[in-house]
Amino acid sequence: MINGYQAEVLKIYDELRNSEEKALENRRAEIEKKLPKVIDIEKNIVKLSLDMSINILRKKENIEEYISVIKEKITDLRVKKSELLVSSGYPLDYLEMHYNCPKCKDTGFVGTIKCECYKKNLIKALYRSSEINYILERDNFDNFSFQYFSPYKSSNEPESPRKNMEKIADISWNFIENFNSIDENLLFYGDSGTGKSFLANCIAKELLDRGHMVIYRTAVDLIKDLKGARFDSQEELEDLLINCDLLIIDDLGTEALTEFSKTELFNLLNRKLLKRRKMIISTNFTIEALLKNYSERISSRLLGNFTLCKFYGEDIRVRINMNKKK
Repeated sequence: MINGYQAEVLKIYDELRNSEEKALENRRAEIEKKLPKVIDIEKNIVKLSLDMSINILRKKENIEEYISVIKEKITDLRVKKSELLVSSGYPLDYLEMHYNCPKCKDTGFVGTIKCECYKKNLIKALYRSSEINYILERDNFDNFSFQYFSPYKSSNEPESPRKNMEKIADISWNFIENFNSIDENLLFYGDSGTGKSFLANCIAKELLDRGHMVIYRTAVDLIKDLKGARFDSQEELEDLLINCDLLIIDDLGTEALTEFSKTELFNLLNRKLLKRRKMIISTNFTIEALLKNYSERISSRLLGNFTLCKFYGEDIRVRINMNKKK
């Protein structure tokens, strides 16, 4: 499973390098137009370096003295180039590649070892596969409104959907603002279309923007990932799922409920709880359905280690679509 993501990661690095190469071409074209002497100096440096390499291979007489003279000329030219750039308001490295990660030069590897930036780009690849980047452009707190929730209380609920959502929003913001100091997980449950996934995505974007490592997976994709980790020895993917700052599992209950899926889900939940790595889980199941469909080991962790947030009310998606047609 991870091999497919690795191809995506390498594609991300290719895009980074290609983008910077084009930016460098534009910077060079600008300098060639405004400061042609700088480009001439660069050409002289390249010519001197090439001549020096050829003469070293030919074992030119008095080679050490020759190398010393050429290196001094190259140094003088580099100083002149820097002076011209700086005096014209340009930074010293204006004609150099600007890498997002100077350690690996946007390749993902330092020698044969994966760079520390590799994991971040692997997460980007995971997000691309789930189209979460597109989703978060829509599902964020800028587009969140209590107006979508009815202010009227029904006979079978303790308060109105709007008042209920106000309380859940407070819980969510407390989760965000105190993310580093609290030991809390959230379980969003209730009918389809009542805002569970939307709010989970809002939290994801807020934490991503604050630099936290967040992974979003649907329950179906999560089981696929766990199967790949188990049978294809994809330890790196398993490590990401276990050790990310926040794992969001969306639509729990839509996955095939097999003995394998239940065992792997329990192992994942248990390991993350032991490591105190946070989770948000959303499900259309009621509490009764969770107890019925999952083992006692799973349900006890969901009900005992998560803050329960029940969503109810009208289907917001239907309501929004109806408003658009008016």
